[in-house]
Amino acid sequence: MEFEPVIGLEIHAQLLTRTKIFCGCSTRFGAPANSHGCPVCLGLPGALPVLNRAAVELGMRAALALGCQIAATSVFARKNYFYPDLPKGYQISQFELPLATGGHLALPGSGVEVGLTRIHLEEDAGKSLHEGFADSQRKSYVDFNRSGVPLIEIVTEPDLRSPSDAKSFFTTLRDILVTLDVNDGNMEEGSLRCDANVSVRPAGQSALGVKAEVKNLNSFRFLERALEHEIGRQTDLLRAGDRVVQETRLWDAASGRTAAMRSKEEAHDYRYFPEPDLPPLQIAPPWIDEVRATLPELPAERRARLVRDHGLTRDQAEQVMRGRAGLTEYFEEVVAASVPARAAINWTLGEVTRTLNEADDQVDALRQRVPPAALAALVALVEQSTISGTVAKDVFEQMYASRESAATIVDRDGLAQIDDADALEVTVREVLASHDDAVSQYRAGKHGALGFLVGQMMKATRGKANPKLVNELLRKAIDD
Repeated sequence: MEFEPVIGLEIHAQLLTRTKIFCGCSTRFGAPANSHGCPVCLGLPGALPVLNRAAVELGMRAALALGCQIAATSVFARKNYFYPDLPKGYQISQFELPLATGGHLALPGSGVEVGLTRIHLEEDAGKSLHEGFADSQRKSYVDFNRSGVPLIEIVTEPDLRSPSDAKSFFTTLRDILVTLDVNDGNMEEGSLRCDANVSVRPAGQSALGVKAEVKNLNSFRFLERALEHEIGRQTDLLRAGDRVVQETRLWDAASGRTAAMRSKEEAHDYRYFPEPDLPPLQIAPPWIDEVRATLPELPAERRARLVRDHGLTRDQAEQVMRGRAGLTEYFEEVVAASVPARAAINWTLGEVTRTLNEADDQVDALRQRVPPAALAALVALVEQSTISGTVAKDVFEQMYASRESAATIVDRDGLAQIDDADALEVTVREVLASHDDAVSQYRAGKHGALGFLVGQMMKATRGKANPKLVNELLRKAIDD
């Protein structure tokens, strides 16, 4: 019997606010443990929460971009459970009346459309620390800096049917949230996390199987691998005549397996009830329209425009969009300076990206050193055959280091391309005389040897010889 998986995701995204959702404490990552706390986020008696308007607006941005319906009235609730990193003994979240419902996200390439159940606002818990201390075997520590950090939880419908589609959904959603400036996409710091609900059922059956919730998925690859393992585990159980137990499981990246955390019988009864210290959140249509007007071009729209307007391949569009922040805008400004898109994208994905990676610089630093118009002027020298592509790469390195213009460097260092056949004849004879073996190979039909001879010519002329002319001169000299 064939089985098919049914997958739904729950994604927690930290909102990019300066302060926490119900108090004025900083959300900055990396501060000393327990240095960002106050009576409100530490749950001290008598402290009252005040909702952060910026957190609401960021949640609305995400909801509008994903096609959700924003509720005119949403209600905060207390989610009650005990854990050492939850100082109040409850988490302020939303339950019956969330911020937004509905919506969808189409996966790039496949076009699979994944429905969204809801998006709601909530506060984060603290962080339990079990390693890195001399007495870690006997004690655990708690850092409350994250307590009260604003989150949105995005819950999908069970519309995903493969681990690869789940990974695609997660990566696509991350790109959207980063583009919106809603989330920084930094999974290593815990600002974007994913839980997966997965079950299997006989192919063609409409009823859902018994699900497991897999937690501790903090990378795209871990999500895919955990689902692959869990689907295999459940399928093996059913084929052996056993039953799948509804439970929460943890992903262990080291072993490549999921492990049981708690069964349904051990699951929490959260005893939700409306938060008495916060009034219902009222969102009027003018506020929605105001937020909608600030939405930027979304990744799918930008990808389609790059392909349509600049003739990029889908892969090129993906690469430049996934590059460092601002790289796409830099590329388009180079094109706007009258550079063919073909040349601009080759430079952007080639030398520009390589230099940024080696220097570990951001695009803002690139703009200071080599503005788009300056790169356009360099590319123009290549397009006009004033300098060769090889020389242009060296010129770009000097431009990045010195902030000089391409014309200044080319004129000062005498780098203009040699197009004079008479000036190159002597070098051609010297190269052929020094490499008899390559000449013999070429005459014997091994035409790849000509590439070696061209390379020697370029080396001898410090890359300044016109490659096309060099090819012609070498062929003519060998054939004669």
